[in-house]
Amino acid sequence: MTLSLAISPCPNDTFVFHALVHGRVSGAPPVEVTYADVDVTNTAAERGTFDLVKVSYAALPWLLDDYHLLPCGGALGRGCGPLLLTRPTSGADATGDLSRADATGDLSGATVAVPGDRTTAYLLFRLWSAERPPARIVVVPFHEIMPAVAAGRYDAGLVIHEARFTYPRHGLTALVDLGEWWEGDTGLPIPLGAILARRGAVDPVEAAGWIRESVRQAWADPEASRDYVLSHAQEMEPDVVDRHIGLYVNEFTADLGDAGFAAVEALLGRAADAGLIPQTSSSRATAWTS
Repeated sequence: MTLSLAISPCPNDTFVFHALVHGRVSGAPPVEVTYADVDVTNTAAERGTFDLVKVSYAALPWLLDDYHLLPCGGALGRGCGPLLLTRPTSGADATGDLSRADATGDLSGATVAVPGDRTTAYLLFRLWSAERPPARIVVVPFHEIMPAVAAGRYDAGLVIHEARFTYPRHGLTALVDLGEWWEGDTGLPIPLGAILARRGAVDPVEAAGWIRESVRQAWADPEASRDYVLSHAQEMEPDVVDRHIGLYVNEFTADLGDAGFAAVEALLGRAADAGLIPQTSSSRATAWTS
């Protein structure tokens, strides 16, 4: 059997899955990998396209009937949340007038670019902005958001991944760090991206074992994956790649643990209570071997 896997081309995913993709995990089947933005993989998972797939935690309510949530391999952590960015008006600095999206979080009349309507970033944005005047939302591939905001095509943009390291180069300023907001409000880490195993296609216990071994090898010999990671890093500089991996590949990558699962339950529970997503049983979200 050949295992179909869909992950992003981002350094954290390629670093984590290098050993599995390259046949270096004993007992794991050959892997056929597809690289795509998370908005694409969220949609593909709804169709059951892949055996293992990286998705947004925000998409879980639509996927858990067909997939197991695995306790490893994903992106969850602290200090790594999405940022809401804007372009200062002429002559303004980071504390000056900020176009129609201002530093108080007033987005009324503003157009905000987001990386997908079922991404965790957008769900966090909706929770944060629930008591604020509504903005006009446009879905844009995440790598296009910063240049478009800098060019004035959108008033603000919600960014993820390496953008937190590079946004000043585009002349942009951060209105809010949604990770800081989430952690301050809940005390929990930010659940960003999950790894799912398709029910009936792959055993979740075996899959978790393969992924944990791939993570172990990545940490044991970081240079082994270097060329592979850089080849998919979308023109990222090596130092940004290293910072990206250091931030997003952490203890929760090896095992979500109690704090990780509590973060998932809190995100899905709050969003369901707010009517933003369907209600999801906590046992369904956390009993990944069921």
